[in-house]
Amino acid sequence: MNKELLEKLKTSEFISNKDPIFTEIHGIVEKTLKLTSELNTGYKTPEEVRNILSKITGNELDSSIQVLTPFNTDFGANIRLGKEIFINKSCMFVDLGGIELEDNVLIGPDVKILSVNHPLDPENRRGVILKAVKIKRNAWLGAGVTVCPGVTIGENSVIGAGSVVTKDVPSNTVYGGVPAKFIKDI
Repeated sequence: MNKELLEKLKTSEFISNKDPIFTEIHGIVEKTLKLTSELNTGYKTPEEVRNILSKITGNELDSSIQVLTPFNTDFGANIRLGKEIFINKSCMFVDLGGIELEDNVLIGPDVKILSVNHPLDPENRRGVILKAVKIKRNAWLGAGVTVCPGVTIGENSVIGAGSVVTKDVPSNTVYGGVPAKFIKDI
């Protein structure tokens, strides 16, 4: 993985589809598609899953991480995982803008974490807007949650099943609904 590309992604808010970097991104996406196909075909031991995910992310994953398949990501190299993380089956991480899960995060089944959006302007719509997502320590995302670009979910927070999180969630709170709203403090 090209470190210069990752640095550019971290410092860019918008990338035009006409930017030469798009070709490089698509090459990585193709490699990631092959690896996710391998990951999601047939039974894999937890160690085999971590090994394939290490290839996808470009970082060795801690042995405490458990990911159930199928798991999908489009880019893969901009995912950062802490320790003691559990990711349930059928999750999708759109990580070009960056996704970080800190230690002890629980991700329910069918969760989608999105770090990419597209401009409303039709002339630029094929380009991408990059906004990193951060899930802080001990957070729990229930089944079917969607986390939108640019959101930070605070420590110890819980997001109710089926919620769409469009704004930052403070630490030690429960949020739920579409869009997700404050329910109570923990």
